[in-house]
Amino acid sequence: MALTLSDLIEQARLAARSVVEYGEGLINPTVRLGITGLSRAGKTVFITALVHGLVRNGRFPVFEALSEGRIARARLAPQPDDAVPRFDYESHVQALVADRVWPESTRRISELRLVIEYQSRSGAMRELVLDMVDYPGEWLLDLPLLGKTFEAWSAETLELSGRGPRVRLATRWLAHLATLDAAGPADENAAMEAARLFTEYLAACRDERYAMSLLPPGRFLMPGDLAGSPALTFAPLDVARDGTPPSGSLWAMMRRRYESYKDVVVRPFFRDHFARLDRQIVLIDALAAFNAGPEAVSDLEHAFRSLLDCFEIGRRTFLSSLLRPRADRILFAATKADHLHHTSHDRLEAILRRMVERAIARADVAGAAVDVIALAAVRATREAEVRQGAATLPCILGVPAPGEHSGSGNRKGPSGKMFDDIAEVAVFPGDLPDDPDALFAPGAVPFRGLTAAHPEEADFRFVRFRPPPLETTGDDVPALPHIRLDRALQFLIGDRLP
Repeated sequence: MALTLSDLIEQARLAARSVVEYGEGLINPTVRLGITGLSRAGKTVFITALVHGLVRNGRFPVFEALSEGRIARARLAPQPDDAVPRFDYESHVQALVADRVWPESTRRISELRLVIEYQSRSGAMRELVLDMVDYPGEWLLDLPLLGKTFEAWSAETLELSGRGPRVRLATRWLAHLATLDAAGPADENAAMEAARLFTEYLAACRDERYAMSLLPPGRFLMPGDLAGSPALTFAPLDVARDGTPPSGSLWAMMRRRYESYKDVVVRPFFRDHFARLDRQIVLIDALAAFNAGPEAVSDLEHAFRSLLDCFEIGRRTFLSSLLRPRADRILFAATKADHLHHTSHDRLEAILRRMVERAIARADVAGAAVDVIALAAVRATREAEVRQGAATLPCILGVPAPGEHSGSGNRKGPSGKMFDDIAEVAVFPGDLPDDPDALFAPGAVPFRGLTAAHPEEADFRFVRFRPPPLETTGDDVPALPHIRLDRALQFLIGDRLP
């Protein structure tokens, strides 16, 4: 789409602010790290574990500055943005360490500033300011809306609702849509009902049984203080992609509110937060998609295709820092690796790499770095081998979270017995395929997920486990166990601690 006057003004504002922030960075070297992921991907746990490990001198052997003893200390400091809520680190640590429950999910944007005092390899004492920006991944999936008209978005959303399990989930919303006269007079009650049923459809798609990922607009599922506002009271209509709505029509009203959503929600997020990020980690709960079935995995891949074009990727130079901010490092992380035996970790990384291969190719051309990793910011399990007849199964052991049932994975339901939240159990989660194309290639044999199979017949079974007790490092420092959190840190900021 051609740039409008408002787009040019927005880009000028971004460039002006970049000049200011570049100057500030020369005095106080700062990395703005964006941390995002779709619902239940583990953003809150990741930030909490990362900060806890740094301020407590935890077990991070791959994070070179810490393992070499060059970090003198890491401390929390007041965040720079007065209008953004502070990430509630203390409450989340209390939940993980003392209460041994998982903290609440991200519902809004928040920030936390960490100052790392370290000794450079030349011997000089220096500081690096790490500003962590935590935001819902659903907001990231809204960014492509900036380049779409209401008519194009409506057509794409309707087309998507005809795929896989979405067909039956969209029944009530589509039945109401069929009764609407888009060219007829604007009707507030019809708009409110359409928005309500459309939101119910999105919520049903996000349910863990289906685990759909591509669900914009993101604020419909987490409205916050915009609940009930006109900016969230619209829905797709069955109209021509290149059509023009009659004045005063329902179509015109829906189109106006869609544009208001972009002005009130999407553009401010892009301008005030996303465009300012130096580096980014995107957390993905790929196991939830495997749990649900092939349709969920395919939907996750389509979500990646949508969001990858949002990133302005490239090597940070003096000129780019001044004129067009861009992320020079992006890490895609498959979370909850502790729910798999370590023999499947490489396979999980290979599947994720297959999903983001377009971003990796773009980054190579632009001079940026993109990587993938399978991690668990907090490891809640350990491993064992269990004999079943003549076979030996690679299993994981842990204490199931409240409400988990045997034989039903992480589904609610009456099948299986209820775990007691105290005893440790062994679970065989299933084996991921050696070749990622077994999941994505045309004509690939589908695996059985919970969308189409009884829980007992699903090919994968991922149980939610309670957070673990603290471990003690070699220096008698209590630490949260993890899988490759230090490798993630090394990739994201290791080069900024020379």
